[in-house]
Amino acid sequence: MKETETNNPLEVIDVVEIPQEVLDEAAKKQQTAKNNADNDTQEPSEELPTLKEIIENRAIEGERPMSKNFTLQTVLGGDILTAAILRRQIWLIVLITFFVFLYIANRYRYQQQMIEYDKLKKELQDAKYKALSSSSELTEKSRESNVLEMLKSYNDSTIKIASEPPYIITIPEE
Repeated sequence: MKETETNNPLEVIDVVEIPQEVLDEAAKKQQTAKNNADNDTQEPSEELPTLKEIIENRAIEGERPMSKNFTLQTVLGGDILTAAILRRQIWLIVLITFFVFLYIANRYRYQQQMIEYDKLKKELQDAKYKALSSSSELTEKSRESNVLEMLKSYNDSTIKIASEPPYIITIPEE
């Protein structure tokens, strides 16, 4: 925006760039107003707005009109953030940002849980294999033939295999 000085050195006004169509429209209205004033035969029409009033109606303080074309420079330069559309939709943008953040956080948590699940699954499988090998080792060592071989090899036991079947002792009931 350009600043110019008026007759009063303390008063500074902003010069707003006005589209040519608006200036042409205001000039035409002023010309028709002059023509109407010259013609006394026509009825007096309502008072036309001045150029200053047109500018005040068109210009909103602090807002520049958005250009028709979006360029990378307007997006990266931050000019797009001053648009009225974005300012009206700021809560929607905040909500969408929150949901995106929530989506990313949930995905990260899910990945961490899957890593932990795979780790525990592998640990469980290792424990099963260890239990199976221990069980088979115990079964192998507790076979009758292996027990007898161990007893013979140590020579410190008098336990032998019975050659006669066991006796059944019956106790009479009184």
